[in-house]
Amino acid sequence: MSKSILVTGAAGFIGFHAALALKKRGDRVVGLDNFNDYYDPSLKRRRAEILKEHGIDVVEADINSRDVLENLFSVHAFTHLLHLAAQAGVRYARENPESYLKSNIDGFLAILETLRHHPKTDLVYASSSSVYGTNVKVPFSVTDRTDHPANLYAATKKSNELMAYCYHHLYGNRMRGLRFFTVYGPWGRPDMALFSFTEAISRGKPIHLFNNGEMERDFTYIDDVVAGTLAAIDCDEEYDVYNLGSHEPAPLLTFVSLIEKELGKAAIKVFEGESSGEVKTTCADISDAQEKLGYAPKTSLEEGIRHFINWYQEYA
Repeated sequence: MSKSILVTGAAGFIGFHAALALKKRGDRVVGLDNFNDYYDPSLKRRRAEILKEHGIDVVEADINSRDVLENLFSVHAFTHLLHLAAQAGVRYARENPESYLKSNIDGFLAILETLRHHPKTDLVYASSSSVYGTNVKVPFSVTDRTDHPANLYAATKKSNELMAYCYHHLYGNRMRGLRFFTVYGPWGRPDMALFSFTEAISRGKPIHLFNNGEMERDFTYIDDVVAGTLAAIDCDEEYDVYNLGSHEPAPLLTFVSLIEKELGKAAIKVFEGESSGEVKTTCADISDAQEKLGYAPKTSLEEGIRHFINWYQEYA
């Protein structure tokens, strides 16, 4: 039976791919996005055009607009809300902390307040691997403590998990959170490492590697993340949180070398010291998602980078 799903942040990276996948399998999908200028909105506009070509309308509005949310619910009677809209980025939080509170706290509250009037609508929402903060135990398990955030973005995402549990407890909506681990792939965000490194190397500009390049990330390809997201929509857990990662962290310098290989061009590397708010290693324990969602990431880092660079060379 097809579902009726509102996707917030539909013109964003993960939202775009998730909306297309939901539509392709036969669900009714409506998007919502405010097209903010955190990065070049033209990329978001192009994603929205493609969604439109596939029969998905993206309403231009802010998630804090409760009247808009309520009107959408009255028209479409959503069975599920996939909430991916958020102010992203770790370093940007030091420059513009207010935007994180407005989008990630106030905006999430607006979503929860709307849902409490629609108790039969399930919520699946984006959390982040950032919630593990300064945790030194790897791999990161959903049972680990997450009360030592290393940056404001992480603090807002942990707050979302707490708020979701509270509203589930009080009003009964089923809610499932997804802790995404460094998602990458075609149509990705320009502020993230793969896009920014590819662009810089292609143009002969330097790339800056913090902590002298001695970092590891659990890079997770977009198709694998979308498969996990759709599985979370389909499952019937009353409340849960899952790690969606690859469980195969790669050293940052290996990541760079794979980009160099695909581009056929060497990077100009500038090694920097530590960046406050960044953690050295991320690695997902995905056993819970494997058991409950059938989650099984399939895309190797080399293959995923190749897909991205093929897209980038076409798009750029």
